[in-house]
Amino acid sequence: MQFNKLNNLVGWLVCTVACSVYLITLEPTTSFWDCGEFISSANKLQIPHPPGSPLFILMGRFFVVLFGDNPQTAAIAVNSMSAIASGFTILFLFWTITYFPRKLVQPASQATLTGQQMFTVLSAGVIGSHAYAFSDSFWFSAVEGEVYALSSFFTALVFWATFKWEARADQPGADRWIVFIFFMMGLSIGVHLLNLLTIPAVLMVYYFKRYKFTRRGAIIALITGCAITVFIMKFIIQSTIRGAGQFDIFFTNELGLPFFTGFIIFFALIGTGLLLAIRYVSRKNWYRAKLTLWCALFVMLGYATYTTTLIRSNADPAVDMFSVDNPISLASYLGRESYNDWPLFYGPDFTERAPYKKVGEEYVKGEKKYETAGPKYAQDWANAPGAHFFPRIWDNNDDRSQKINYYNFTGLEEGETPTMKDNIAYFSRYQAGWMYMRYFMWNFAGRQNDLQGYGNPRDSNFISGI
Repeated sequence: MQFNKLNNLVGWLVCTVACSVYLITLEPTTSFWDCGEFISSANKLQIPHPPGSPLFILMGRFFVVLFGDNPQTAAIAVNSMSAIASGFTILFLFWTITYFPRKLVQPASQATLTGQQMFTVLSAGVIGSHAYAFSDSFWFSAVEGEVYALSSFFTALVFWATFKWEARADQPGADRWIVFIFFMMGLSIGVHLLNLLTIPAVLMVYYFKRYKFTRRGAIIALITGCAITVFIMKFIIQSTIRGAGQFDIFFTNELGLPFFTGFIIFFALIGTGLLLAIRYVSRKNWYRAKLTLWCALFVMLGYATYTTTLIRSNADPAVDMFSVDNPISLASYLGRESYNDWPLFYGPDFTERAPYKKVGEEYVKGEKKYETAGPKYAQDWANAPGAHFFPRIWDNNDDRSQKINYYNFTGLEEGETPTMKDNIAYFSRYQAGWMYMRYFMWNFAGRQNDLQGYGNPRDSNFISGI
């Protein structure tokens, strides 16, 4: 039997096993956290908490209808969507894993794999995919109505498509896979932003396939991938909506046109600009520019699922977080402005408070135009007392339990002033050690128990059995 046929067969068997286990162990109703909100939102196409997940809601609604469109079966319908998405995640993971050992064991001069080589490659895929399938976190998300299962599916699909392109990169039309990858990334924005973290990896695969390796070139490719990720997160996801909101304010307040006129014109201009740019670079035969523009266009098309958020919010559903019935609210919704802000790179410690600065005007939708609700403020981290690089121990809510956490993991005493050494200690012991390594070991060693742990030896540590 040819390897490709056997690879497909075993892959579908792995997928069937994963889907079956997840469906058998499925949550019958809802888990007591965001799942209830997501299931309720999917049941009636409503608006969950910022920054939203319109594609997840649409797909969840499809499964609700598939299961009879009954409130009593809505939870198991959305949970089943997560189970099936997770099973297909394992399918694409299997095919991604088998791609690598095949390249390792099959010399360029060898046309086909031997029986022993096929066994080695397929065993690697089965073991690797099942190790992930039954890891603590993945199995947990696979059986409940949360966004992480569907987000994992898109991530696995993008990685699989990346190596599908890599295997066909020298064939005519192969770069359609690149456009497909960015379309999937655009769609995944309507589920969760995790998938965007695959962009640097995709760029590195593209670089190694299309260019001769140099250390400088590899670094530039990595930086470019990171820059594209930031560009999509900051410009495409947030700045375009802010720009559309400003257009809408102008066309509504200054020209007296209906709401959403400026919003529609703004994106019509972007779409027209991209199409004209594609036409121009095609005439100039600038192939890489053309490919880049097509990728940008398909990211925008995938991202367009957020229009359903505006449409459904205007219907005033029961679950309507942030009341996203206009572009101004949508910009704040996507920017998570209802949550507290915190310093990531430069700012104070928990012993200080950051001043506020005016960053613009707050607009709200009125009867016939947008009205000013007052100035808009943001915390000024750069001018906060005691601001420094890499602040890790900061708390805006004056939360006593959070301060106790700082003291426990840094060794600080009550009333002591934190130093950079304390920030590094908190980062290494708590953020990297307790929050990351413990979580990592839950999945690949074992978990002590399901109790909430706060650094004490009894609750929620990893355990190896050794």
